[in-house]
Amino acid sequence: MISTFYLPGRVCPTKAIKEIAAKASEPYTMICLKPDIEWVYLGQERMIQVMEMSGATMVYSDHFNKVMTDGQWAISEAPVIDYQIGALRDDFDFGAVMLWDTAKLKALVAQMDTDYEFAGLYDLRLRASQLSTINYQLSIINYQLSIIHIPEYLYYEVETDTRKSGEKLFDYVDPRNRQVQIEMEACVTAHLKRIGAYLQPGEYKELPVTDNPYPVTASVIIPCKNRARTIADAIRSALNQKVRAPYSFNVIVVDDNSIDGTTEIIEEMVNGTCPNGKLIHIAQDPTWHAIGGNWNVAIHDPRCGKYAIQLDSDDTYFDETTVQKFIDKFEMANGTCPNGKCLYGMVIGTYQLTNMAGEILPPGVIDHREWTDDNGRNNALRINGLGAPRGFYVPLLRTINYPTTKYGEDYAVGLRISRDYPIGRIYDVVYNCRRWEDNSDANCDVVAMNRNNWYKDRLRTFELIARIRG
Repeated sequence: MISTFYLPGRVCPTKAIKEIAAKASEPYTMICLKPDIEWVYLGQERMIQVMEMSGATMVYSDHFNKVMTDGQWAISEAPVIDYQIGALRDDFDFGAVMLWDTAKLKALVAQMDTDYEFAGLYDLRLRASQLSTINYQLSIINYQLSIIHIPEYLYYEVETDTRKSGEKLFDYVDPRNRQVQIEMEACVTAHLKRIGAYLQPGEYKELPVTDNPYPVTASVIIPCKNRARTIADAIRSALNQKVRAPYSFNVIVVDDNSIDGTTEIIEEMVNGTCPNGKLIHIAQDPTWHAIGGNWNVAIHDPRCGKYAIQLDSDDTYFDETTVQKFIDKFEMANGTCPNGKCLYGMVIGTYQLTNMAGEILPPGVIDHREWTDDNGRNNALRINGLGAPRGFYVPLLRTINYPTTKYGEDYAVGLRISRDYPIGRIYDVVYNCRRWEDNSDANCDVVAMNRNNWYKDRLRTFELIARIRG
């Protein structure tokens, strides 16, 4: 009942997908992305059963990973996550096995009108998701799924990429993958056009304006929790900034109930090395805030400036010019904005990866040059982040606000702003993203990785629906 084919990974040409469709002769077609798949008893039969019950176009399942360690196989659970219409990232993990309804597979392949060198499988599964997208409504009766996750462990695959999560995190911006990313962008853009979610270049709303005075031009926002080892570096980096007259800035540190000595370090700097009011310490109450909630407290504080510029509590600015470069970008180098208005709802800089000693880590500089004024906000639905550091036009950010969460909060705000307002880019390195063992994403287990990926897919789902609705 199953025609089985092997593809050496999810990056493959359209030609390979068309050859599979042409050769598939059984009712079901299995595409395996790794060799040597071992099945649990009746695992394949279970996949077929779920496909017949659901009428799905494709099904996939949880599995076990096998890793050779000291001459023996170590076996671990490898659950995957449910597919959503917002699961548009090209590195979505289906596991190594996808079972397709052959008739539906052939029909989809017949519609594939672009011959990609790398995005063949990506094009196929985006087309498979279109039925779910077009019929998506906020009613469980009308919600149709064409790609279904079976939350059962049905097979074993050999895990060949044993890097930590923090080492895999930047694969999508590695310059060595540039041509692949260009093609993936073209593929997702075509998909957005087909489902009515594509945003035309240059169609933006007017940014809000306010007559209320701001105490400073810009505020550096540092949310933190238990960062005794790094918080002083971050604060010093911010306080060392230099801006031209008539501009001014302050530094707002939001401490979310730290218990490791972070609070005492901040207070010592406020009262000792910086007693002039430029450093502001906001101590949170004991309710839930997370990173997003800490940002909301900072931007709504009356001491916040017209622009809010990110600095994570374990990172530093590249040099003393970072804040001025953000101000210049927002105001187009001191006064060249039409009618004196801010041109951007958000400005995103360029960062470099370093260790705690300041040594460059691969892939080095992350500048997100794939962003274009014409298509950046469409491609934003495919990639997992928009870059750093991020600066915001506060009158706009106060109308949007951050979601109260500790992961993906910056991506949520970036997607929302990109839908209606222009985003500027700074391609000079202005930020040091310091990688160390206490980074929140340094070495996530599979449960944490799945939770993070599912949440970002959900953010994309919300945004995709909003764009389709117009």
